[in-house]
Amino acid sequence: MSIDVVTFGCRLNAYESEVIRCEAAAASLDDVVVMNTCAVTGEAVRQAKQVIRRVRRERPGARIVVTGCAAQTEANTFAGMPEVDRVIGNEEKFSAAAWSAVDKIVLSDIMTVKTMRPHAIDHIEGHTRAFVQVQNGCDHRCTFCIIPFGRGNSRSLPPGDVLAQVQRLVLNGYREIVLTGVDITGYGADLPDIPRLGALVRHILKNVPDLARLRLSSIDSVEADADLLDALADEPRLMPHLHLSLQAGDDLILKRMKRRHTRADAIAFCERVRQLRPDVVFGADIIAGFPTEREDMFSRSLDLIDECGLTQLHVFPFSPRPGTPAARMPQIDRSVVKDRARRLREKGEAALRRYLDLEIGVRRRVLAEARGIARTEQFMPVRLSAPVMPGVILDVTLTGHDGRQLSAA
Repeated sequence: MSIDVVTFGCRLNAYESEVIRCEAAAASLDDVVVMNTCAVTGEAVRQAKQVIRRVRRERPGARIVVTGCAAQTEANTFAGMPEVDRVIGNEEKFSAAAWSAVDKIVLSDIMTVKTMRPHAIDHIEGHTRAFVQVQNGCDHRCTFCIIPFGRGNSRSLPPGDVLAQVQRLVLNGYREIVLTGVDITGYGADLPDIPRLGALVRHILKNVPDLARLRLSSIDSVEADADLLDALADEPRLMPHLHLSLQAGDDLILKRMKRRHTRADAIAFCERVRQLRPDVVFGADIIAGFPTEREDMFSRSLDLIDECGLTQLHVFPFSPRPGTPAARMPQIDRSVVKDRARRLREKGEAALRRYLDLEIGVRRRVLAEARGIARTEQFMPVRLSAPVMPGVILDVTLTGHDGRQLSAA
């Protein structure tokens, strides 16, 4: 039985690809290629279409099924491709019945979905660390973002179900778990007693003593609860690495994005967390060239890298997504957008090099991955001097770097 899943986009998609593989197998499908798509940018959609066409040329007899966020938001577009056999919605992909349906489009209104169903998976193919989905959807409506229309409103997995999945993966040998979702700091708002993310983190660490490392995926700093900050301060198994959804450094642009934090909020949050956990490292998402962004506004995003002490930057050239308010705002020339993205990346690379310089000679605990690479607790890649079995945690002394990854003796 051949079921291949091509994953685009985020860690959440990587987790859900394992669920998809199980559901497709339960439907007794064979010679199928599933495209688990991403809709966060127009480029992500374009890449998915490109891969679909290539797979059809390379495997003319295979059935191509498209699912994921782009399938939910652009179902007719994908269904209209002659290479595509079926389009399955973001909720339907979790049902074996949808995989055996005869309709070309199997999709419902994602906004009507109110709960999350638990999924029992044993591994994440190709990954040394395992992802556990604790939340899906988003209740916020940032003006640039199409994802709520692909994922629906926010809904959370009850703590008992999260714990069961973590325990299952740890029993299968995983040393590190990454909690993931669309808006994980919004976790619990829809559940009885409204448990917050910090309480969930403490619940996991208390009840899974064999879990060596717990990591968080991207968070919204304005939603971080006091329990989560306390856990960062006193739980060494909670990794000192936070990836922040900042998006911009200018208050007017943040307002036009319909973000809920200010520039001062972002800086204060980073200062507070660094006081609680001095070895913490921050990454962040920043959009370059948002509509109406002037040069002085953009310079505040550049300055935010230093003011927040950002080390790992994900830069997104603004991509207008049809159906979002930002797509109707006055757009900036694409050459300006690309240039601002380049300048952000260059400053981010310089910040990363400064951090790596300071790491030389430091002793760090790392989790070995494949091909001689390991990750520090701060999620920095390390080239090991000799191969180590993936999943092993060891202490190494850092001896140098190449501007992107460290090396160890």
